[in-house]
Amino acid sequence: MSIILKYPFMVFVLSLAVLWLSVWMGVFLARKLRPVKDAERVDLDLVTSASLTMLALIIGFSFSMAVSRYDQRKNYEEEEANAIGTEYARADLLPSADGARVRQLLTQYLDQRLLFYTIHDARQLESIDRETTRLQTEMWSTVQSVAKTGPNPIVGLAVVGMNDVLNRQGYTQAAWWNRIPVGAWSLMVTLAVCCSMLIGYGARPTGGLLFMVLPFLVAIAFFLIADIDSPRQGVIRVVPRNLASLSQSLQGH
Repeated sequence: MSIILKYPFMVFVLSLAVLWLSVWMGVFLARKLRPVKDAERVDLDLVTSASLTMLALIIGFSFSMAVSRYDQRKNYEEEEANAIGTEYARADLLPSADGARVRQLLTQYLDQRLLFYTIHDARQLESIDRETTRLQTEMWSTVQSVAKTGPNPIVGLAVVGMNDVLNRQGYTQAAWWNRIPVGAWSLMVTLAVCCSMLIGYGARPTGGLLFMVLPFLVAIAFFLIADIDSPRQGVIRVVPRNLASLSQSLQGH
């Protein structure tokens, strides 16, 4: 199920099909196995309304979770751009050769961070991760050697800035891994299936296209939640505007 959640369009198609079949399963139960008695219809309507209300609440909570994670990814992109730009400026505090080396590495590192947001191929992402780790090691080794050779508060600012650059990348990666739990999705799907069956079970004999309304609306809600919660495969994605703007400004130096 975790693989399916990475592809919002697949979530939409599968949820629409499953919920539509659930409605017709409820219709089959009502028409063939156990028709709804008139004395039970009021109680059935009450149970159906309560179930739909619970489904709406859970969908709302899940949507809120997805939006908060999306906002978190956007905020970390901004913070990462600020950290790289600050350390690029603080490289002037280092000896000229080391400062030039740090600026060169930061420029390459910025290019890799831009690729992290724009590339969606798994193999390319693995290559980007390896290159990012290599650049992080080189940048830290450079400022660390300067700090060991001549420790002073000015060099310490460059060390702190580099530490912030490395930390922000870790925070960003953690935010991209942070998704809505599969258990929450399982609960939503189970409740949606039950609601669809109740709708079909309590429906009048003339259903027709009306049986598609609830599955279609719930499938759209699932698609939107999955889309916002999917950093790479969704339509709504985090655009690295701050990193791109920083890259353009550094090209002028």
